[in-house]
Amino acid sequence: MSEIILVTGGARSGKSTIAEKILLNKNEDILYIATSIAFDEEMEDRVKKHQERRDKRWKLVETYKDFHKLVDNEEFKNCEYILLDCITVMLSNRFFDDRMGNDTELEKYDELEIEILKDVENLLLISRENNKNIVIVTNELGMGVVPIDRSSRMYRDIAGRINQHIASQADKVVLAVSGIGVDIKKFEIDC
Repeated sequence: MSEIILVTGGARSGKSTIAEKILLNKNEDILYIATSIAFDEEMEDRVKKHQERRDKRWKLVETYKDFHKLVDNEEFKNCEYILLDCITVMLSNRFFDDRMGNDTELEKYDELEIEILKDVENLLLISRENNKNIVIVTNELGMGVVPIDRSSRMYRDIAGRINQHIASQADKVVLAVSGIGVDIKKFEIDC
């Protein structure tokens, strides 16, 4: 049976490293889904560091949308484990694609959120249907100051709802703090 693990935490909390460690001792084929686009020097450096740290045997697919198309990908078909890094970078790319800004109408944000949730749901669904174990990395954005501008608030809100959706379906939710991961789903309370 497949398993969904969500790894979340703040910036530089060790999320990606923890997610990679979860899969480190797996001998099965692993597919790494990278959602980032190296659009400037800083992002190129981040991507390079991730690549250097990543296990060289892992297969790579670079995409941040249309996850339903993975079922036709040979790397997807042949893997047992998937690591997707990361949901919030995926969301940033979608914001840039759709030119979301402070002047964007709220309905447009709602439409984009529905599209992204559908895409994420497709990823979870095809993972379960194809018996793939998936580790998903995301950022926890809701613990800081409320952003001053509309697009940043909408980004934070949509990321939070997507994270909640994934967490509700996940078998484990690992919170990363200072490089230490704690399975917080174990402590979930019924309300």
